Amino acid sequence: MESNATEDLMWSQGMDLSRVLVVVFSMVASELSHVHTRPIDFVCDSDARRMLNKVRDFQEEMKNCSAVDALPFSIQLPCVGIHKPTWERKSVHEWRAEILLSLGSLAQDVQSARTLSQPGCRLTLLERLEHNINNYLLVVKLLHIEHQGEQVGHQEEGCQGQRSTDLGLVLKKFGLLLTGKLEWLIAEMENGCLD
Repeated sequence: MESNATEDLMWSQGMDLSRVLVVVFSMVASELSHVHTRPIDFVCDSDARRMLNKVRDFQEEMKNCSAVDALPFSIQLPCVGIHKPTWERKSVHEWRAEILLSLGSLAQDVQSARTLSQPGCRLTLLERLEHNINNYLLVVKLLHIEHQGEQVGHQEEGCQGQRSTDLGLVLKKFGLLLTGKLEWLIAEMENGCLD
């Protein structure tokens, strides 16, 4: 009889564990659902781009986390201003290289801030932000642009390369990078999309 009670308890704990695992896997799947978005989907499907952009989610999370007021590491803000005549003189390769440079720098600095953070909501938010930036890096790297050779990336002339410990400002600039320079690049590439 005692054996049956032990087995029943283990079985019910197993069921509880499996329920917890289902919830955890669902949460992870929701975060990763668009990690494997094909680059052509990213270019041709504005919904896929919108779903990958988590900046508003991060900004909402910040409201519930007082620990993000000041980051432990100063983050290089991406240059988001576009001087239209200068930008239009650049090749698509130069646009992409500049975006990759901004995303790469941002990812490195967010990782540094994350490693200096204590466990809690700030650490979780920085982990998610780093993951999101790395998703963008991967997608932009995989964008197919017909050309032989790759341009070396350099920041927009006149960009001061400011640094900040204000995560709200970092998120704002990241969002502007996505809705500005990256969308300009995508607009140029959308010509290859089939309706």
